[in-house]
Amino acid sequence: MSAAELATSYAALILADDGVEITADKLQTLITAAKVPDVEPIWTTLFAKALEGKDVKSLLLNVGSGGGAAAAPVSGGGAAGGAGADAAEDAPKEEEKAEEKEESDEDMGFGLFD
Repeated sequence: MSAAELATSYAALILADDGVEITADKLQTLITAAKVPDVEPIWTTLFAKALEGKDVKSLLLNVGSGGGAAAAPVSGGGAAGGAGADAAEDAPKEEEKAEEKEESDEDMGFGLFD
């Protein structure tokens, strides 16, 4: 990571810790106050847009929580709506695609320990 990226990251963390909205101008102000040389405005703009509307503290607390959320099982009760049923139908298809990909790797005749 370059000095510009690190400086922008630290500035974003400082703003988030103080509960201040993260904007490109505020990031640039902190970086200038810290006397970090040659930080192009593109970095502050990118970071501000990436973090816009996000709770940085919750992002940091959930770093090790894993990839994606698992699909919730749909019960047989009458409360399941059309959208829930569509989501439940899509989940097995994704699993089948993942399994097919794994099988194709095995068909090649070599593995991790060959």
